Amino acid sequence: MNTSSAYTTIAVAVLAVIAIVVLFVRGRKPENRITPLASLAFAFIMAGFLFGKHRPVGYGLLGIGVILAVVDIFNRSKSKSD
Repeated sequence: MNTSSAYTTIAVAVLAVIAIVVLFVRGRKPENRITPLASLAFAFIMAGFLFGKHRPVGYGLLGIGVILAVVDIFNRSKSKSD
């Protein structure tokens, strides 16, 4: 395992721990539930990190994840204003 892979693995592990801690600390409020689109965006971003060796694939997956996250933010803000 080279240095880049080690840093990527550590970053993914830290992000997973932070996500778990945030879920347990916040509790189960219905207004803060993660939407299916947001979880799909998170999965694409994690896949982009994992496929970081192949830059076009990794960056493409990251881009798809960011686009899905922005669409989810737009949908949630639009539904709260209605």
